[in-house]
Amino acid sequence: MPQERKSIPPRTIVIKLGTSSIVHETTHQPLLSTLSAVVETAVDLRRHGHKVVLVSSGAIATGLKRMDLMKRPESLSGKQALAAIGQGRLIALWDNLFGQVEQPIAQVLLTRGDISDQTRYLNAVNTFKELLSMGVVPIVNENDTISVSEIKFGDNDTLSAITSSMVHADYLFLLTDVDGLYTANPRKDSNARQIEVVNSIAAIRSEVSTTTLGSSLGTGGMETKLIAAEISTAAGVTTIITSSKHPEKIFDIIEYDMHTSPNKRLKRPPHTLFTASPEPMRDLKSWTSHTLNPSGSVIIDAGAYHVLCKRESGGRLLAAGVIGVVGAFASGQAVRIVIRQRVLGHDEREEEKRAYLESLELTRPSTPHTAAAFELEDSQELGGVKAGDGDVVLDAEISEADVEEVGRGLANYNSAQIMAVKGLHSSLLPQVLGYADSEYVVENVTIRLPLSPPSYA
Repeated sequence: MPQERKSIPPRTIVIKLGTSSIVHETTHQPLLSTLSAVVETAVDLRRHGHKVVLVSSGAIATGLKRMDLMKRPESLSGKQALAAIGQGRLIALWDNLFGQVEQPIAQVLLTRGDISDQTRYLNAVNTFKELLSMGVVPIVNENDTISVSEIKFGDNDTLSAITSSMVHADYLFLLTDVDGLYTANPRKDSNARQIEVVNSIAAIRSEVSTTTLGSSLGTGGMETKLIAAEISTAAGVTTIITSSKHPEKIFDIIEYDMHTSPNKRLKRPPHTLFTASPEPMRDLKSWTSHTLNPSGSVIIDAGAYHVLCKRESGGRLLAAGVIGVVGAFASGQAVRIVIRQRVLGHDEREEEKRAYLESLELTRPSTPHTAAAFELEDSQELGGVKAGDGDVVLDAEISEADVEEVGRGLANYNSAQIMAVKGLHSSLLPQVLGYADSEYVVENVTIRLPLSPPSYA
């Protein structure tokens, strides 16, 4: 008889299961005991009112078993063929196991390309929402059959993190063959110490070894789990690494984390917990920051960087703060927000801050576009670029090697247009471009604060 746990309020929980937890590393036989335990845990979570999403690897490994092959092929087409063979058998296996307890499931196959478009991303979000409201357990995997390197998530750790952001999950459980994050490989180093709580992933990297874990069948390892934790915690999702051998411990971990029994001393189950950001990115900002491949870069000055670092900025960049672009991109595409790697004097950086803040203060959504102090013909070149051109001629001294990425956003104008209006007040955009859909050149900007701020900011 399953234990009653009424003390835990309903939560949305994403469970990620890696290839090494689904099939045997050498025989490629399904690990039925582990899979059955995951199914029982998911159903028990559903019985207690929780919503559950399962992210499952294993399509290629299942294809290996079906074709009686011993190792993954080297070629992309070979891997995609095995994924096509194995995915049907993998979802049939899950459906059979869940069907034994009459729990409906749904197959959701994604690529980064599927959610790189805002409309398709929101459609996927709505599909997840509808499936969960129907009491279905979505089973998510990357669509390896059609994925190429440019649109791959890379590994299902990253996919699970993005999925947890899409469903606004409370918890992401990364189930693996070890029970947490260690300072060294616990299989080889008897002095390896488990890290129980991580508040800063950037700070913990210097304390742990991430290169020694992972199986020959999977694409991940502990490093990919740290990357996934960065994405999910930034979206407000508490993320946990624990062993796939005891998925039933998920209940105990949540209960321990929530301290729902203050009068009862709880034994801590083995796991590593990554704390969620107190100011999470949601929806469009998370989508922009983590699901899109940037097409180019917008270089900003110290003043714009100073303002965008503050939550009150709304994540919107004015042309006044732009000093250049790198690469060519279209309106609506994701771009990197970068700063130049150079040292400014105190007076110079304070002047840039003052100028940008002044432009920000003068900008109002209802402000009419007044006559410019100077007029420019639509075809006139500014900084070596014609407004509306597809290609950009950059100042020769600025390249990718000269800049450092600090964030990402969505461009409201193409690269040539942003280059044409760089450093200008928003009221001049109609005169330079011939129109102005928005006073902001980039929106939905997310700034990732470095451990130590740039020397000029």
